[in-house]
Amino acid sequence: MKRIKKSIKLKSLIWIEFLLAVFTLIMCITGFILFTDALLEQYSEGAFRTADTAADLFTKEELDDYLEDGEKADTYARTLDDLQWLCNSSQSTFIYIIQPDVSDYGHIHFIFSVINKNMDYPLYPTGYVKETTNDEYREKYRNLYEGKSRRELVIRDKGFIETDPHITAMVPLLNSSNEVDAILCVQWQMDAMNHARRTYIHILIFIMVLLAVLVGCLLCWRLNHTLIDPVKQVTAEAARFAAESITTGSRLTDTIHNSDEIGLLAESVDRMEEQIVHYVENLTRITAEKEHIATEMSLAAKIQANMLPDQFPAFPWRREFDIYGTMDPAKDVGGDFFDFFLVDQDHLCIVIADVSGKGVPAALYMMASMIILKDNCKAVRSPAEILSDVNTLICSHTNEGMFLTIWLGILEISTGKLKAANAGHEYPVFRNPGGRFEIFRDKHGFVLGGMDGIIYKEYELTLEPGAKLFLYTDGVPEAVDRSEKMFGMERLVNALNEYAEESPKEILLGVKKSVEGFVQDADQFDDLTMVCLSYLGPGER
Repeated sequence: MKRIKKSIKLKSLIWIEFLLAVFTLIMCITGFILFTDALLEQYSEGAFRTADTAADLFTKEELDDYLEDGEKADTYARTLDDLQWLCNSSQSTFIYIIQPDVSDYGHIHFIFSVINKNMDYPLYPTGYVKETTNDEYREKYRNLYEGKSRRELVIRDKGFIETDPHITAMVPLLNSSNEVDAILCVQWQMDAMNHARRTYIHILIFIMVLLAVLVGCLLCWRLNHTLIDPVKQVTAEAARFAAESITTGSRLTDTIHNSDEIGLLAESVDRMEEQIVHYVENLTRITAEKEHIATEMSLAAKIQANMLPDQFPAFPWRREFDIYGTMDPAKDVGGDFFDFFLVDQDHLCIVIADVSGKGVPAALYMMASMIILKDNCKAVRSPAEILSDVNTLICSHTNEGMFLTIWLGILEISTGKLKAANAGHEYPVFRNPGGRFEIFRDKHGFVLGGMDGIIYKEYELTLEPGAKLFLYTDGVPEAVDRSEKMFGMERLVNALNEYAEESPKEILLGVKKSVEGFVQDADQFDDLTMVCLSYLGPGER
């Protein structure tokens, strides 16, 4: 029962019958108004014809006599008989002649008054004075007497009416001076008109209801044949496919031959099923491939992570310095790298680099560069010479259009002397003992892997006990929030100074916290790599 109530067939039938009922109601109301207007016009014309005929029964001089002598006039009785005959023959209810009180038209004086022999209404005798029925009659009398109109019609069909609903046609009567001196009124009852109107409406309603039923049945049959049954077939096929996710070999278009939107819907469902089956097959294959790739990417990420320093404290037996580094890739694997290792017991090599690009190609390029770089740092050499040799080897072994920026420094632990070279990398940030972190704008050489034969220059600094060195890749200052605003060097230096007295690990964690607070939920587009060195001075190992 619940499914029947929700079926499209029942809903369609209800809406069709509802619309037909509304149409029937509109037609009945329109027919009622038009038929009433036509009958009223016919009745009013008949009443005015009777009034004109009655007005021709006497002359202007006779009107003067009737107004002066009343029933004593010589021709009064004959005229009264003629009015009575006209009233009976024309099926009028009343025919009467009145003379209104022209001071305010509040009273009328009856001169003639006849009533149809078949009507049982009171008759007003000659000379009878009656109060004007209402303001409408008073206004009609005034219009006729003042010459504003030559005929007036009053329709009374609402409220209490002494003589039942009727219409009254009025025409003016002129005396011998051509002045309006009386008004002739003809009253017709509306019983016949109301009866004809009711009969018409009953017939109209019967015809419209019959047509509504016939049209509703025809429309429902046609709708069921061309719309509902095909929609049911499409719905059933869609439900079957949703449950089984396989095609049966038969197509909806084999049974639905509509050339309209239903046919297009059936064709679309057939095509959709074929595409979904094909898509599921491809998705299954791609999912297996992606799982395999994800496994390989996870392994690549582990290999890359194992190549970076991950044991902290890095040199727990050395008291002369403390160093810490982190790398957060933008993807599963990244193109940034850092490293620090003892070349010998008195020299610490520090490296941070950024490979162009991201993802697997950058990671492979990074690992190859790390191997070449570390192999060239086995002996204590000049940072500039190391970069020159590494650049030559990279240019000779790779031709992928990739390059890397790098900062390389070698710290003499016993003296605090730091020799460094910069190949297109970011400026380092130094902090002297008791001071603030400040950007050190060193000279940049050309990037590694960009061009063979480049000669790099180096510089030398002396770190006092308590000095700190901060190195980073461009992913830190260029981190952006949702409004595309960059973190910037100013915020970076402020974050460093906020944690200036902390250990290298705490400093890097503080900078990362500041970057994440600025970026919030915006996507990370570049690797975040940082290294911090705290030189404590020469001391007992």
